[in-house]
Parts: sequence; C-alpha cells; structure tokens
Amino acid sequence: MPYLDVNDTTLYYEDEGTGPALLFLHGWGTSGRTWSAQQAEFVTDHRVVTVDWRGCGRSARPARGNTIAGVVSDLVALIGALRLDRPVVVGSSVGASFATELAVRRPELIAGVVSVDGPAYWPSSGQQAELLDDLRRDRAGTVAGWVPGWYAPGTASALIDWTVRQILDSGVYIDEHQAAAPGYDPRPTLPGLRVPIHYIHGELDVPIPLEVARTCAALTPGADVTVIAGSGHMPHQERPIAFNTALRSALARMARTAPATA
Repeated sequence: MPYLDVNDTTLYYEDEGTGPALLFLHGWGTSGRTWSAQQAEFVTDHRVVTVDWRGCGRSARPARGNTIAGVVSDLVALIGALRLDRPVVVGSSVGASFATELAVRRPELIAGVVSVDGPAYWPSSGQQAELLDDLRRDRAGTVAGWVPGWYAPGTASALIDWTVRQILDSGVYIDEHQAAAPGYDPRPTLPGLRVPIHYIHGELDVPIPLEVARTCAALTPGADVTVIAGSGHMPHQERPIAFNTALRSALARMARTAPATA
C-alpha cells in the first residue's frame, strides 16, 4: 500500500488515473474512503489523489502537528513528493479549511479550491467546548449521538454507522482541530486570494449552515455557491451523482478562467 513519510509522520494515500490532478481531503476523523464515489467518477479523466491526513484512517496518529499549519505542511510535502502539477484541492468540512489555507499560504502550488461544507467560520463557538468535554467523558456515545446530525433525514443508517466507526478508529489527538475551530476565520484573507474557490454546500447542513458558504463566496473574487438539494453536511456521500455533476461544473469553470502559463 502507498505510504509517504513526511514531517515525522506517515501518511496513507491513493494515486490513480492521468490528466489534470485532483487532491481530495476528507473531514474530521474520517478517511479518504469517503471519496469513493468521486474516485470512480473522476479517475477516468483525471489524476485522482486521496490522502488520509495525520491522525485519521490508515495514516499514523502522532501527538503533535494536529493543527491547520501542521496538516498544510504535510500537504505541501505530499504535493512535492508526488509531483502533483497544480492540483485542484477538494476539501470536505475541516478538509476545506486545509484547502483554503493551502491557497492562502502556497497559492503557487494549486490551481483552485472546492470547499465542500467547509467550516470557514463557526456561527456559534460555544458548541465546540461542550463537544470536547463530551468527547473526553464518553467518546463512543458522543460520536454516535453527534454524527447522525451531519446527514439529512432519511440517510441510510449503514452510512451513518460507517462514519461513526471511522471516527472512533481515528486518533484522539485530532481533537486539537475541534479545540482550535472557534478561533479560525479566513474571511479577512478571502478578498485577496490568488486562487479561485468554488463552494459546494448541502442544503440541509446543520453543523455548518448554508449561510457560511454564501458569506464566504460573497467575499471571494469570482466565487459561486452550488447548493446540493436534499443533502446535509456530506453531499459527496449523500447525493454523489448531484455532487459529481456540480464538481465537474466547478472544474470546467476553473479551467476556463485559469491564467495562461509560460
């Protein structure tokens, strides 16, 4: 299996297909497996890379580096090691925060960002402190009670249960991302971005309401929002056909507006 040693940790990744590069970043506590419907769709005409970022999935679970800066540093190393040619980075939930910060810090490395239900800012920060306390007190029960709210009503219980299992299998050190979340707010940087961003958001997302994506898109030059009807926080899993159509449209728009290279 493909593993890469970077920044004193080991990351699991998958790299298939040829064509314009896509780098997919999963959300908190899950893994690259959440992108299976996108791997199957886009590998036919893209180079598709998924990675389990540190602490999650099949990657190592180090006690240090579980910050936005730490994960972004890992991604910079991954892009270099795999010789990815300016990928479009597609990030779900906190993965969208990583993608956005990569665009802020190293815009020359990527061609664009697709933010999928990203927590660009938190409408209510008090929820995070309560969540952390609950995770310390009863991790399994807290995750099992929390995750169903990520999904729209009527979502298959098997998908919800699988998400719970992934999170419980991940390391406890990723809780640092939850602790830091209330202080994260990229809105001041969005007007000056040199990398295009498109926002895809589930209509029924409860943890990160649709207003968050619309607010950020209004601040980001040339940005739009695509709403996935009937979906919650995980539209790439809940409504994969609609999501893949929206992603193809966003990629085509980015390709048309990409600056010419020498």
